[in-house]
Amino acid sequence: MIKIEGVTKKFGELVAVDNLTLSVSEGEIFGFLGPNGAGKTTTIKMIVGLLRPNSGNILIGGIDIRKEPEKAKSIIGYIPDNPYIYDRLTGREFLYLTAGLHNLAGDNVRRKIDQLFELFNIGEWGDGYAGGYSHGMRQKIVMASALLHNPKVLVIDEPMVGLDPQSQRLVKDIFLLLARRGVSILMSTHTLAVAEEICTRIGIIHKGRLLVVGTNEELTESARSKSMTLEDYFLHLTGERHAAFLPE
Repeated sequence: MIKIEGVTKKFGELVAVDNLTLSVSEGEIFGFLGPNGAGKTTTIKMIVGLLRPNSGNILIGGIDIRKEPEKAKSIIGYIPDNPYIYDRLTGREFLYLTAGLHNLAGDNVRRKIDQLFELFNIGEWGDGYAGGYSHGMRQKIVMASALLHNPKVLVIDEPMVGLDPQSQRLVKDIFLLLARRGVSILMSTHTLAVAEEICTRIGIIHKGRLLVVGTNEELTESARSKSMTLEDYFLHLTGERHAAFLPE
């Protein structure tokens, strides 16, 4: 459902994403891992049409996001890393606004919003103004809005930031349920444990380049062949240092 072919994105002389090629199949949860500044968010913004690549192609369900942006975006649900909601709208009003952007209206929308509020345990907070929301509640509202139009593709940037452990468990269960229903999910994270728990495959990106792609089992086997844990393997690939290298 997501096909990225030879995509490069530059900001001046800085190459943020360098000749990236990857795909995400129907019903797959693809974990996109990398340290801060690796190119994850830039890639996601290109997938959802917020940035244009300098070269390469991005297809969503066979639709070229550059040539037919509205058609491609109609099947994408996007959850950004910073959940923005108008402070003077209630959560419910925000979802109605989102529904209007997708040309959805009527009793079906009302029922769907009620179902999503129940699914995310939003409760009476949904009728309070967003200005009084915690980061976690904002995240839930944005997630609900991304699912309002039943997208075939879900693109998520750091979904667990600001969520308490109970909400994290809920969100992971929802992603697994959506994948079983055939939704293709690309999820960026720098938290290896989350990717290990729910992702079908994992890709590790560093300095704009995709270093490795594989299942948990394949990456774990690669780590073992080097006498490393998966975490140490990730740190090794990305050149990150940990406490063992702390200078005295």
